[in-house]
Amino acid sequence: MGWLPVALLAVPLLGALGLVVLPHVLRPVLRAYGLVLSGVTLALAALLVAAFDYGRPASPQFELDVPWIPGLGLRLHLGIDGVSLPLVALTALLTFLCFGYLSWGRARAGEFQRARPRALVFTLLVLEVGMIGTFLALDLLLFFVFFEIVLVPMYFLIGIWGGEGRRAASIKFILYTLLGSVVMLLGLLLVWAQTGTLDIEALVAAHGSGMARSVQILAFVAIGIGLAVKTPMWPLHTWLPDAHTEAPTTGSVLLAGVLLKMGTYGFARIAIPVLPEGALAVAPWLGAFAVVGIVYGALACLAQRDLKRMIAYSSVGHMGFVLLGFATLTPTGINGALFANVAHGLITGLLFFLAGAIKDRYHTADMTMLGGGLLATLPRLGSVLTFAAIASLGLPGLAGFWGEMLALLGAFEPADGLPRGLFLAYMVIGGLGAVLTAAYFLVMLSRVTHGRPPPLLAEHRDVRPYELLAWTPLVALILLFGLWPGLLLSLTTPAVHTLLGALP
Repeated sequence: MGWLPVALLAVPLLGALGLVVLPHVLRPVLRAYGLVLSGVTLALAALLVAAFDYGRPASPQFELDVPWIPGLGLRLHLGIDGVSLPLVALTALLTFLCFGYLSWGRARAGEFQRARPRALVFTLLVLEVGMIGTFLALDLLLFFVFFEIVLVPMYFLIGIWGGEGRRAASIKFILYTLLGSVVMLLGLLLVWAQTGTLDIEALVAAHGSGMARSVQILAFVAIGIGLAVKTPMWPLHTWLPDAHTEAPTTGSVLLAGVLLKMGTYGFARIAIPVLPEGALAVAPWLGAFAVVGIVYGALACLAQRDLKRMIAYSSVGHMGFVLLGFATLTPTGINGALFANVAHGLITGLLFFLAGAIKDRYHTADMTMLGGGLLATLPRLGSVLTFAAIASLGLPGLAGFWGEMLALLGAFEPADGLPRGLFLAYMVIGGLGAVLTAAYFLVMLSRVTHGRPPPLLAEHRDVRPYELLAWTPLVALILLFGLWPGLLLSLTTPAVHTLLGALP
């Protein structure tokens, strides 16, 4: 079934190209067009999940390996394993829910009417191609191509359909990510020059052989900087709050739910297994930046008034836990990082959906202007917001708990060759960050959901049917993975052991 990865890319790509050649399309048809295409992609992803051989999740499956640019020896090499499968499914699900959110709700029609509805559907479809392609690529240059494809549609998504400060936010986003990508490309080319191959499977199997330790460190730093910008890692995070604050709801959901995962996925797929000695040398520094990001993100959240901006800063802290898990170079820590990746995509995607719904109703996301009392005026919306916040702060039994707990546990006993005392300090600081995370979410809930409610305006309505349809799958998966974490861990654990086989 090697055609499945191609089909996952072909459906949204051909759909986007169809919008270029088709004559004028009515607005209702455009809404259905995007919804149907993303629905077909989601169905293909579901087929991929159903047909996946769970007996060997460490081996790439549904592989396609054909010549791409023969003159340069480049190949179109696609495949999927236990690390990438959850992220492909998450991408297809969130994209479909975003199209559904746009298509079902009259309130969301503004994003179609505001400017260029055809361009909006085209942009989201191209974005889906880049996101899924990044998780399917088994060739370094192909990975880089897909990694870069997402930048242009996200730039336009923020710059055209964003808020009042959208132009500055979109320019900041593209500058940061492009500069990071240039550095990453240099690292990838260095690996190619040293090994003579771009094939990720061959590079992982080589365990870094053919590359001196100094070369591995240099390549790891270069590749890591590019990935860290996209993650984002402190102090390379400053583009994120502005991008999230100004992006439309769909842009914020996809940016938090998928695009940030592309950076962390690169550490698991490329940087750590391909450059094991470089990873061992840089891991203490990576852990240091991670724990600073955890505490900094939590403190920044406590200082925020804008709900979307607070959720954006929370991503800096949550991604810090992911990076800390990678820095431990242990199966426990990396499993925690991969679990936290998926959990963050589900929970923060839901939080940005909710922030968009609140802003639609009150025409502001300023928590001091909202006036509180959301549980009294809009009890269902307030209840879902409370659920998402509690999930994000890591309550046991919900998906947000397991990834962060495993990352801290990995820091308790890091890989051989790493200073255990230093990582114990990282564990303590990360634990303090987890406490601060609970604090800022509880402060947010006290400001928004509790207190004396303001006068309820006539246009304020509780959860609408299309919102319920968009949010229910995320709520269900947060509960499922929180109560049954083995669903994800059984996928990632064998693959993680294979990746870590490259470490000395």
